[in-house]
Order: sequence, then structure tokens, then C-alpha cells
Amino acid sequence: HPQPPQSIPVPQLRLTEEEKRLLAQEGVTLPAELPLSQAEERLLKKVRRKIRNKQSAQDSRRRKKEYLDGLESRAAACSALNQELRRKVQELEKSNGSLLRQLQELIKETSTKPAQTGTCVLV
Repeated sequence: HPQPPQSIPVPQLRLTEEEKRLLAQEGVTLPAELPLSQAEERLLKKVRRKIRNKQSAQDSRRRKKEYLDGLESRAAACSALNQELRRKVQELEKSNGSLLRQLQELIKETSTKPAQTGTCVLV
């Protein structure tokens, strides 16, 4: 024989706080028990899609920020390296100039001195 209606458990509609907040914003109140009407199902799907889209947008902004932070960090490192390399180039150019002057001085000294003639004894 059939059971009395009060003993059949009715499935409850479970909503997150975010879903409740958005439904309230839309001015919609859903019944606490399932099943929902088609219109109520559509509204609930719309609200859940909004929540997923919001989460997706937040994730996208977070990933973009991480990417930009990484780029800024790399740019700063490259800038520091560039500055160090420029300093090294200046240092090497200065050293090269000094060595070039020394070489020119030695060439001048050897070309202005008369060649010395001497006797060489081979044993």
C-alpha cells in the first residue's frame, strides 16, 4: 500500500551564498524543494553561469598580473645586466686605449733608435 506523503523525503535545493546573493539581486526567490520549473531552472543556470564567468575573469586577471609581474622582473634584471655590461665596455675601451698608446710609444722608440751593429759569436 502507498506510503503517506509526509514520509517521502523531498530533495532540497542547495544554493551557495553567492548563488543566493545573485538570485536576490535579480529579485528572484526559488522554492527550497526540487523539482524547479523550467523558468526557475533557467534562472538558476543563468546565475551559475554568471558565477563561473566571474571566477573565470578573476582567474584571467590573476594570470595576467602574474605574467606582467614576471615581465617587469625580467626587464629589471636585463636593465641591470645591460648597465653592468656598459660599465665593462667602458673599462675595456679605457684599457684598450692605454695599451694602444703604450704600443705606439714602443714603436716610436724602436724606429727612432739607430740599429746597433754588433758582433755575435756563435759557439
